[in-house]
Amino acid sequence: MESIKKYSGILWILIALLIGYFNIMVMGIPKFQSGKQEDLVFGIINIFLLTPIIVGGLLVFGYYALKGEYSQEKK
Repeated sequence: MESIKKYSGILWILIALLIGYFNIMVMGIPKFQSGKQEDLVFGIINIFLLTPIIVGGLLVFGYYALKGEYSQEKK
């Protein structure tokens, strides 16, 4: 079971990187280039607020899972 938790840590880190790429390249930068004000506001919110929160949370969760912080022996 502990090895599954460590592999899931790697999976969470990879998911964080994929979501970061998707948020910046698909949801963020094209909104800046559209020229519409509502797209610009959405792009700013997405890149500067949502992406760091989502990616940071997933990276921290994956790091702790990889380091074994969620094991039963840590009590």
